[in-house]
Amino acid sequence: MSFASEGRGLGVPQPGAPAAGGKVNVKPLRRLLPYIVRYRGRALAALVALIVAALTTLVVPVAVRRMIDFGFTAQAAELINSYFSVLIAVVGVLAVSSALRYYLVTTLGERIVADLRADVFAHLTRLSPGFFDTAKTGEMISRLTADTTQIKSAVGASVSIALRNLVLFFGGATMMVVTSPRLSLFVLGAIPIIVLPLVGYGRAVRKKGRQAQDRLAEASSYASELIGAIRILQAFTNETMAKHRFTAAVEDAYGAARSVTRARSVLTAIAIFLVFASVVLVLWVGAQDVLAGDITAGRLGQFVLYAVFAAGGLGELSQVWGEISQASGAAERLFEILDVEPEIETPASPVAMPVPARGAVAFDNVRFAYPTRPETFVLDGLSFDVKPGERLALVGPSGAGKSTIFHLILRFYDPASGRVRFDGVDLRQADPAALRQRAALVPQDPVVFASSVADNIRFGNPDAGDDAVRRAAEAAHAAEFIARLPQGYDTTLGERGITLSGGQRQRIAIARAILRDAPLLLLDEATSSLDAESETLVQKALTQLMQQRTSIVIAHRLATVLSCDRILVIDRGRIVEEGTHAQLSVSGGLYARLAKLQFEAA
Repeated sequence: MSFASEGRGLGVPQPGAPAAGGKVNVKPLRRLLPYIVRYRGRALAALVALIVAALTTLVVPVAVRRMIDFGFTAQAAELINSYFSVLIAVVGVLAVSSALRYYLVTTLGERIVADLRADVFAHLTRLSPGFFDTAKTGEMISRLTADTTQIKSAVGASVSIALRNLVLFFGGATMMVVTSPRLSLFVLGAIPIIVLPLVGYGRAVRKKGRQAQDRLAEASSYASELIGAIRILQAFTNETMAKHRFTAAVEDAYGAARSVTRARSVLTAIAIFLVFASVVLVLWVGAQDVLAGDITAGRLGQFVLYAVFAAGGLGELSQVWGEISQASGAAERLFEILDVEPEIETPASPVAMPVPARGAVAFDNVRFAYPTRPETFVLDGLSFDVKPGERLALVGPSGAGKSTIFHLILRFYDPASGRVRFDGVDLRQADPAALRQRAALVPQDPVVFASSVADNIRFGNPDAGDDAVRRAAEAAHAAEFIARLPQGYDTTLGERGITLSGGQRQRIAIARAILRDAPLLLLDEATSSLDAESETLVQKALTQLMQQRTSIVIAHRLATVLSCDRILVIDRGRIVEEGTHAQLSVSGGLYARLAKLQFEAA
């Protein structure tokens, strides 16, 4: 599946896009069946409890009829007592079965949604980085939270209520026919008048429900983006602008939600009026039959109760149907994510990576364009080899394609043509996870998580012990500032390491790479955020680290590449110069001009 089809498959969604034709479509909810089957014992127990509760309810009108027809005499006092005793027992069964149904259904809904959230998140982590070039983080979070909550409401309550009311409706309708076939004809004639508006209006409710979910996702996405850049927002004093834009997004979401509520309110009003108007009509006809002696008062009372049960069940279905329609839209959005196939997949029979790893890298006439800009080749016929243990520097202006080389080595993308090989294995034929385990990356913008210092470093090797974490921190010259933190290695860092300086975050990232102990080290401006003193210390650590493994260094600050064995000068996706610092400094080319600007300025 191409990346373009990934983007269209998810929709990254077009706001308000309904299902095809705007029709009611509960098919997305069918895809929840495998999750329900996992807990079929609990689901069956809930169904049994639901049926028992509904059938118990249907017993009550029979007892009421017999009391009305036979119980209100002095001789029938004992009969009344026995009927009330039976009713108490019936009510007890109803209470227990209803409570059991509520517990089983609610916990089943929670369990299914927990599994669904875990599956969607796991799938997101497996998707190719190219997918996230266009997908919005806030949109994905909204689907994981708001949409799954909507599904939980449906699975945990609405479906149960719908099933209960279906039993009441069909059970009540059946008993109505048994009680009085003549009166039942009037009710059956009213059913099409009731059902057709519900079906027609339900389509509009589902369409509006999808729109409301999309509007809420847009607002969440905008808020997530702004909160993540709160310092920039405040530094440029754009709080008012952000407030107005978010308020507008929230109001848009509110308007969509209000539209859904209005539609459901109208649907409910129509249903209630039609249902109970038909009950009133039937009651009037039944009263005439009692006066004529065609049926007894008790039988009319029984029929009316069954009619109320059937009508109430049908009326409740109108409300529940709207909720189920909204949940169907939410499920559709979630399964859109699960249907996206990763662009980078593990081959059916991957070629095993050599053991032990050597760290050799080779680019053979590689051409590459990012999926979002397929007409612009970032790398154009690039070829070079990196020998095991070699220290290679990549130098060139911004946008030359240096970071893209790292993306291809880690197989975040595949080249449009040509081959990238690691230890002689074409990366298209290798397991991406096995490949990435052999590389350690220090990015230009280091990522620090909202967890402890130790856990952040241990991200490079989750199985590492405390001593290994401390040694990695010392090698990265991070131990000194860590010791000054309130709880040392147990200090919890703010989201994205906001409580640390840029240099401290960089050293945490370097310690993580050291702990990784991989045969290939990828340094993307690894010392760019360090002050002069820290840069000197970290450079010593990196120099020692690079002696034991293949290292590829991206650097704009040329002082960081002086110790490299070889330098490749990249410009517009091509190698324009190659050599050592001493050779390139006197060649009069691009590197010489860059070196002159930097070293003379220094």
